[in-house]
Amino acid sequence: MITVIAVTFSFIILRFAVTLFNFISDPKLRRVNRHYEDLVSILIPVRNEEGNILSLLQSILKQDYQNYEVLILDDESTDNTYKVCADFTAKHSNFRIIKGDKLPHGWLGKNHACHQLANEAKGDFFLFVDADEQMSVGLINSAIHRMHANKLSLLSLFANQQMQTMGERLVVPLMHYILLNLLPLRLIFLVKNYTVAAASGQFMLFNADDYRAYQWHKQVRDKVVEDVEIMRLIKSTGRNGEALLANGMISCRMYKNYGEAINGFSKNFLAAFNYNILWFLIYIVLIIGGPMIVIMTLDFQLIFFMAGLIALTRVMVSFAAGQNAWYNIILHPVQMFSLTLVAFLAIQRHLTKTMIWKGRKI
Repeated sequence: MITVIAVTFSFIILRFAVTLFNFISDPKLRRVNRHYEDLVSILIPVRNEEGNILSLLQSILKQDYQNYEVLILDDESTDNTYKVCADFTAKHSNFRIIKGDKLPHGWLGKNHACHQLANEAKGDFFLFVDADEQMSVGLINSAIHRMHANKLSLLSLFANQQMQTMGERLVVPLMHYILLNLLPLRLIFLVKNYTVAAASGQFMLFNADDYRAYQWHKQVRDKVVEDVEIMRLIKSTGRNGEALLANGMISCRMYKNYGEAINGFSKNFLAAFNYNILWFLIYIVLIIGGPMIVIMTLDFQLIFFMAGLIALTRVMVSFAAGQNAWYNIILHPVQMFSLTLVAFLAIQRHLTKTMIWKGRKI
């Protein structure tokens, strides 16, 4: 029992230290006043996004950046996505909608859509974003400045997450919570080893020359977590990659309810551990089972110490991610239950090969 408690506290303290590093180093994209004129290709893969896409397109129109093209690829949508986009692009000359090709064997849908978009793009930079996002004024200038300043091949941003229902609040905050207490984000740029990598497919800004030379999405054609794999590939070639928090400059409402959020997270969670179920289970046992064992000791000093570290961790992560700290502290036990459910579904669907996303088997 003493060994288990010691391991649990070692894990909690280590995660607290990582969170503290991220909080102090503040790895966020900074706003800049300098204006750039590079041609930016904004590339948007869409599949059944009729309810989301207009908000994104309208937010692009409000950008203070002028030199851009927007390419939207409809990936065999079964709703009115294509018509919604076509009606919009007909009114704006630098917006274009194209029909995607049939999904070839060995490719995942989003990766194939992004590959097709890149083949059509003409920009100096390729910016891939998802249809359920909204951009704030200043985003593109600030991101292009970062690309030039750090000579980046890839800049990825972790978008601020919009949550409107209690079901979303019980799951979505787990993304930043796990990210910011496991990996010091600054090290992605500072450490050149390719194993230190993280990225978010919600915002991937590429140097177009590098992309054309290496065809990044083609190299990860069958990867579920293609964003992290691309960051690893980029760093393995000796090029620079960086991942930052969006600092409110791009936001996303990933899911609309609890069920959607659980299914969405179960799609990606095991892949983040490279489908190593053993390491995945060890992580789940440490993050969920360890605190439960500490509570079972009824040693109130240990319990209060543990609770204090967890609460401070939630506060720091919440402030960094632009989330409500009180919600995340109060809902932490239920969020841990949600994490358990996500873990169970991720393993079950991986072993039975029954993962379905947007009507396609993964």
